Amino acid sequence: MSHANNSINYIEFPMVKTSETKAFYGRVFGWEFTDWGPDYVSFSGAGIDGGFNGLDGAEISTPGILVVLYANDLERKLEEVNNAGGVIKKPIYDFPGGKRFHFTDPNGNELAVWSE
Repeated sequence: MSHANNSINYIEFPMVKTSETKAFYGRVFGWEFTDWGPDYVSFSGAGIDGGFNGLDGAEISTPGILVVLYANDLERKLEEVNNAGGVIKKPIYDFPGGKRFHFTDPNGNELAVWSE
């Protein structure tokens, strides 16, 4: 699959109730799901790829949505975020499908960037 550099590529919601979450979004919106272990579920059929993250005791807060961008060169993008004044919240780490890091922008919004 090809991903566009610097594009919004994925939306991630926090999750505390796996089976209820899948039942709700499947019934109401017709989404389909892929389980990536007991605490992470990706979805398809929403017009954009996304997932529900219950890893590490995810806390539900407002707004609670994580926008995930794609970058061809993850290390370079982390450097650019740092140089532009972003704050790295989670350094680069592996996850099923690739690597990613989290940062906050000047407003305090948390976003993530991933690469294969």
